[in-house]
Amino acid sequence: MATEHDRDAIDPYTAMESLRAALAAAGIVLPSLSVDTASPALQLVDLGRVRSDVAARLAQAIQTGVRA
Repeated sequence: MATEHDRDAIDPYTAMESLRAALAAAGIVLPSLSVDTASPALQLVDLGRVRSDVAARLAQAIQTGVRA
């Protein structure tokens, strides 16, 4: 489980770009992927909404452990 220190150590913009790159390596694009600027203290990354086929591909990539 992440501690509060761990959460503070991760910049949400860096996390978002890392996620974007990993998804791109798996051939997946989340068009609405962004940092939630409405709650900066929470450092949230908004994954946004996706079509069902994209969600299924994302699930498959996670299940199979796609590597770049």
